Amino acid sequence: MRNVGLLNPYKLGKIDLKNRMVMAPMTRSRATGNIPNTLMAEYYRQRATAGLIITEGTSPSPNGLGYCRIPGIFSGVQVEGWKKITKAVHSKDGKIFVQFMHTGRISHPANMQKDAKIMAPSAVKPAGQMWTDAHGLQDFPIPTAMTIEEIKHTKQEYISAATNAIEAGFDGIELHGANGYLLEQFLSPVSNIRNDSYGGSIENRCRFLLEVMAGAVEAIGNERIGIRLSPYGVASDMPYYPEIDDTYKYLSEQLNHIKILYIHIVDHSSMGAPEVPIEIKKSIRKRFQGTMILSGGYTKESAEKELQGELADLIAFGRPFINNPDLVERFINGWPLSKELDMKTFYSPGEKGYTDYPMYTK
Repeated sequence: MRNVGLLNPYKLGKIDLKNRMVMAPMTRSRATGNIPNTLMAEYYRQRATAGLIITEGTSPSPNGLGYCRIPGIFSGVQVEGWKKITKAVHSKDGKIFVQFMHTGRISHPANMQKDAKIMAPSAVKPAGQMWTDAHGLQDFPIPTAMTIEEIKHTKQEYISAATNAIEAGFDGIELHGANGYLLEQFLSPVSNIRNDSYGGSIENRCRFLLEVMAGAVEAIGNERIGIRLSPYGVASDMPYYPEIDDTYKYLSEQLNHIKILYIHIVDHSSMGAPEVPIEIKKSIRKRFQGTMILSGGYTKESAEKELQGELADLIAFGRPFINNPDLVERFINGWPLSKELDMKTFYSPGEKGYTDYPMYTK
């Protein structure tokens, strides 16, 4: 058992965190025109007592803006918008990473900018639908299989976004390699049926993610970069495949070789998805020597217990931070958590259900 606590400080590489609580990345769809704004700055400022904030999924490319009103970080005006947010968080001595989320095939033209393209490793249509402000729920279309030139261009978009993130004042970046988005689409032989150097073998299917990571490391340094993974996750039509364990063993070994800052494993079993087996978490931990973040339905008590084991250094909380902007203070003081949580406003525009949840009052 380790003598660590959720509310104790932690050194994440060269970054001093006030506590071991991470605000998990959560899509909130408030970026009108895909541009970060002052409303978002207030939202993150309210929650800046977390040891580390990881932002909502943010696209490095016009082609990755799959959902309504999600932010990007590929244009000058977007960078300026993010500067307001990083300044607000840093004003409360907080630390903040931006999560790069290219949605790939999880997209719809009605949510995208003019001339953007829905691309994926292969032309494999995902099951399901997504919301569009213009037409309501719509089926996912068949994506366009990326050419080698498009793969090269997309890698460069990630690298440019990493540089933009540092210009915008972020302390670092997290690549979203989970939840069925573009990076995971390359990992899975279900969504990736290519027969070139980016498909087939485990090494080939991991190639795009690792090349993106290597390019970002070269641009901003390995101590500013983490990644989120979801082995055995089923979000965005990511079914089981027999090579899952071997894929993530190989991937974690390669990420350890690159010496990135952290791996963030998400487990959605608290919301009804299959549980991520403890064996794969142990396997990743054995192969990766950096910081390990675990997320997925934790309470204060279960988080403390997890930290006493060998698998986690930091614990990420998602929904509790939505309706408890002062979640850290509530944990410190033993105050009860708010029971008011309006799911209808998770992804709606405006301040309702976003910045209007109150702090605790006695």
